[in-house]
Amino acid sequence: MKLLFSLFFFVFTIFSYANVELPLLFSDGMVLQRNKPIPVWGWASANEKIVIHFNNQIVKTKANKSGKWKANLKPEIAGGPYVLSIKGENAITINDVLVGEVWICSGQSNMQFTVNRAKNFKEELKDANYPMIRHFLVEKGMGSIPKSKLKSGNWEICDKTTVGGFSAVGYFFAKKIYSELKIPVGLIHSSWGGTHVETWTSRDAFEGSDEFKSMIAKMPNIDIESLLEEQMQLITDKVEKVQGSKVSFENESTYKNVGYSDANWPEIHAPEYWESQQFPNLDGTVWMRKTITISKEDANKEGYLELAKIDDQDSTYVNGTFVGTTRRYDEKRAYNVPANVLKAGKNVIAIRIFDYAGGGGIWGDASDLKLTTQNEVLSLVGNWKIKVVDIRSQVSPNSYPSLLYNAMISPLIPYAFQGVLWYQGEANVYRSEQYKKAFPLMIKDWRTKWNQGDFPFYFVQLSSYDEFGGNDSNTGSKWAELREAQSYTLQTVSNTGMAVTTDIGNAKDIHPINKQDVGKRLAAVALNKVYAKDVVFSGPTFKSMEVKENKIIATFDNLGSGLMTPDKYGYIKGFEIAGADKVFHFAKAYIKDNKVVIYNKNVSNPVTIRYGWADDAGDCNLYNKEHFPASPFRTDTWETLTKDVKYSLN
Repeated sequence: MKLLFSLFFFVFTIFSYANVELPLLFSDGMVLQRNKPIPVWGWASANEKIVIHFNNQIVKTKANKSGKWKANLKPEIAGGPYVLSIKGENAITINDVLVGEVWICSGQSNMQFTVNRAKNFKEELKDANYPMIRHFLVEKGMGSIPKSKLKSGNWEICDKTTVGGFSAVGYFFAKKIYSELKIPVGLIHSSWGGTHVETWTSRDAFEGSDEFKSMIAKMPNIDIESLLEEQMQLITDKVEKVQGSKVSFENESTYKNVGYSDANWPEIHAPEYWESQQFPNLDGTVWMRKTITISKEDANKEGYLELAKIDDQDSTYVNGTFVGTTRRYDEKRAYNVPANVLKAGKNVIAIRIFDYAGGGGIWGDASDLKLTTQNEVLSLVGNWKIKVVDIRSQVSPNSYPSLLYNAMISPLIPYAFQGVLWYQGEANVYRSEQYKKAFPLMIKDWRTKWNQGDFPFYFVQLSSYDEFGGNDSNTGSKWAELREAQSYTLQTVSNTGMAVTTDIGNAKDIHPINKQDVGKRLAAVALNKVYAKDVVFSGPTFKSMEVKENKIIATFDNLGSGLMTPDKYGYIKGFEIAGADKVFHFAKAYIKDNKVVIYNKNVSNPVTIRYGWADDAGDCNLYNKEHFPASPFRTDTWETLTKDVKYSLN
């Protein structure tokens, strides 16, 4: 009994005098938001007294019964470096603390895209020493309930050795802001590629939404481990049903051989992610095979195999002979096929693909998927056989709503900041119409949780990318519909701003490398709206139209110094026009009196126009004279491709 009492007292003593602890955001090199109250918080023993020293301020507080504590420092002007110290039973000293402008950078892969992958990186390195710019990278993580602590993260000072790992959009934004204000800029970067907006939104927000409350009511209250087990079982059951066999590594060593029969394997189309076909949410190890016919003239001769891009890592074989491997998901595959490998008649290309997370399989431009022999070019576009041999034991951030909000946003609250930079939407194009509700809901959710008012929320409109191939208004465009949802958010949600980027995208790459202009366009919004600089920050936005005979005349807001086009003949590209029959025709358009005149001789009684209504809207060339591009739009309300597609639990 005495021993048990002693053990209890020892354990009680340990937990009664726990060290004062701070969130990871509070660490050397941090940037605090100027001109606002500065929340400081953490954990300690129950009822422990805490004293905070910063600059000339001394603030005292006390931990509650659960050991949590919080205090607010008074607003500070820009400056530093300072020392922040917190003392309880122990003492913590944080050095090199700056006060300036803090922005949260979030979204999916185009925000995650780092400076070392951006255009002209070697040139950018020559001008990369900015000790007043700091970057905090939030480590990826998921949670089934809101968390209070991050997995890891630290502040990095911008110089030639660190800048390569910064968010490119965030960095080029910060660089422009610093050049204008000459005060510290802190970036808190919390992104995850390929993610839906719903995973960044809290459960509370869904429960209060008429659009989503029935969905969230079906969300089970389970921990991540249970979530993992359930998700694995769902995916496994789906895969085994489709392929008619167990998920297993058994016999996979034979899958590369030309003599192996894949007659019972299911098929998917390439180039196209398997997630958008028969295997949603699948990560793991997968074989893809395609049988081709080689002529006698090309037998035993060298070939050149191009496999577009493969997400994530491939090991590629031709007739059982290994020809190459590549690790990066966004790198084109191109392998030499040695002499004596290709045979007359039947040949097999076999690819072992390991997909870590997100999209999987062969993707990219169809023109890059081919085998070039001595005498012909064989397209490899079309159906490929597929066999799943292993499912990666990882829950996708898109498996359920709120997973990333819980782990990567909730722990940041209530850190003081100026605003949010957001680049996301590619993963939501299949539900573009519903994005008009989902995106504003997330913005409202973050503002509610932070309780710092309607802080600035600036986002990037989707760039140009030919995901579905040659879309226009007659075939429909999911990407155009998502851009429309983003424009809708700009018009209906207070204190928002949008950077249009259709002119700086890449039709063949969902990750365009020109992040410099993206950052600068976001910075222009902030400079005008937040920092009261007299700068143009938007391109032309549609205002109204009138029909005159067989022409439609469109007027615009945000003209800047006036409308212009870089086309030397003055031709405006990207417009379509339709009559009451809803059949669209590519239109001729030109600028007259700061308006745009649109017409097509085959449409005698036009009723509507569309601009940039395509996945790849890169041809659009209407600008203001400050060279900000016009945002895509339509003037009709006709039914969309994604009208009835809703978010649901898997």
